[in-house]
Amino acid sequence: MMESRHAERLRHYLTRHRLEHVFPEPLLARLSLMQFERGERICEQGEPAGRLYVLVEGKIKVFTTSPEGRALVLSFREPVEIIGDVEFIGRRDLMNTVEAVSRSLAIGVDYRDLEAYGMNHAPLLQFLLEVITHKFYTKSNAMSFNLMHPVEVRLASYLLTVCQEETGLPHQGGSAAVHLADAASYIGTSYRHLNRVLRQFIDEGLVERAGGQIRVSDRAGLLAKAEHNIYE
Repeated sequence: MMESRHAERLRHYLTRHRLEHVFPEPLLARLSLMQFERGERICEQGEPAGRLYVLVEGKIKVFTTSPEGRALVLSFREPVEIIGDVEFIGRRDLMNTVEAVSRSLAIGVDYRDLEAYGMNHAPLLQFLLEVITHKFYTKSNAMSFNLMHPVEVRLASYLLTVCQEETGLPHQGGSAAVHLADAASYIGTSYRHLNRVLRQFIDEGLVERAGGQIRVSDRAGLLAKAEHNIYE
């Protein structure tokens, strides 16, 4: 993780995401810009929560781990997303682990500064309310999606979500290290069934699998298989 208080860069991301009026003036000087590399943990389940993050660039994975060590992927998030909002409001330890799926940037602010300078600022409180409400909405939609669509659709949607665009162009494939156990838990199926469907996708020329990575070789075909649904 790299942290900076570069005022010009902070202003750039605040303006880019229309957040310049969310934070009161005394709080602006206390914001930091945090950079996380792919695979780096932003926060760990069960640890004390002390900072709010606002994701402004990149993609993150949110997952929880059982006492037996089994991981369950809960969601993938893109900007603008808040990490640590529920913990801040509920005054509790971190509920989940958050990991950067790609190189990511987040604006960070300590809970103490939020309490001292932000709790009477209506735009900030409204922003927190909107984000928390959106989380419940998307969680409900994801649960409905898993119940109402076959595994083929869910896996295609999952692969389109996690495979990052190496070229930066939206129609040229993309690849990612995909943990099949994570994928199975996220889309609500067995590892064995998921593996069968993945082999089917490989036979159809939709994806390739090599060296622990899955590459989308036919994005249009995979999008059709997903019925144009993508997990977000």
